[in-house]
Amino acid sequence: MQIGIVGLPFSGKTTLFQTITKTHFEQSDIGKSESHQAIIKVPDKRLDKLTAIFNPKKKVNATIDAVDVVGLQKGDAGSTQFTGNFLAKVKSNDALVQVVRLFENPSVPHPDGSIDMLRDLNTFETEFILSDLAVIEKRIENIKKQILKTQDEKLKRELPILEKCNDLLQSETPLRYHHFTKEELQILKTYQLLSIKPMLIALNLDESQLADAEKYLDQVIKKKSGHNTKVLFFSGKIEMELVDLSDEDAKVFMKDYGITESALDKLIREAYDLLGLQSFFTVGEDECRAWTIRKGMNAQEAAGEIHTDFFKKFIRAEVVHYDDFIEAGSFAKAKETGKWRLEGKEYIVKDGDILSIRHS
Repeated sequence: MQIGIVGLPFSGKTTLFQTITKTHFEQSDIGKSESHQAIIKVPDKRLDKLTAIFNPKKKVNATIDAVDVVGLQKGDAGSTQFTGNFLAKVKSNDALVQVVRLFENPSVPHPDGSIDMLRDLNTFETEFILSDLAVIEKRIENIKKQILKTQDEKLKRELPILEKCNDLLQSETPLRYHHFTKEELQILKTYQLLSIKPMLIALNLDESQLADAEKYLDQVIKKKSGHNTKVLFFSGKIEMELVDLSDEDAKVFMKDYGITESALDKLIREAYDLLGLQSFFTVGEDECRAWTIRKGMNAQEAAGEIHTDFFKKFIRAEVVHYDDFIEAGSFAKAKETGKWRLEGKEYIVKDGDILSIRHS
């Protein structure tokens, strides 16, 4: 899973990237034309506990690929230009985090001259809609010509889907607000549309605004709530100070500011929920590992995430939920209480299941 972090200049998007990836940039590296990219280990206390129990040679967290998307430029009139280069970089991501600035800093003025979170959100939304319209309108025109020539049934099925998208975009509605079927999404996937991507809106506050964070959240939710859209807040300044602290010092520091969750933990949790993801575990003396899958996947599909041969040659899955295993204290005790069991390929894997795959 790849998440692209976007935002207007001086919004704090690179600060968020640095805090969640625990990387440090020199000032000379900020503003360069190449996007920054890093792998984030997904924190999971359940995996930590299992590792402590089994003491394996290796612990492997689930990971997310994070990208600090660069390429926005200042136009002649002072406004931000959404270049083709920038939009192309955005298209390659599975989901987007839009960082929106609420903090005041006279030494680093907002590119549009004032702080207005809804204006900044609309700026991105409008550009993404216009980009999608250009793609959809051109494709509709080409499909109609091809249908006249070939009467292709596949194109006939595709046309009404694109026309539906065109109507939504013309009404200034991002495509992510609409519930498309699996088949429709499969067709639209090839076009790498921007407004259809799940969006996590991250409001960047300073420490004096944290007390009013819920107020800001409510304002955005009322205007921008919709399918595949979530909103959270963080303080880039505070998060940067947390990066270099030990876990214990960080807890004390966060408590002083009334922060219960780091930006990383909050972003991971909301991103998993936004994308419909969950984790299952495999354990043993060699390795304890967390695997990321989509909610609703069955045991055979989950086995395929471990190895393609496990999908092809799947027989049964040995299953016990993490909570039941911890309560029982061992696999043997879990078997005695009936919590450990064998499941077939159609079993729907739950978040926190521990699986062992039997295969031929």
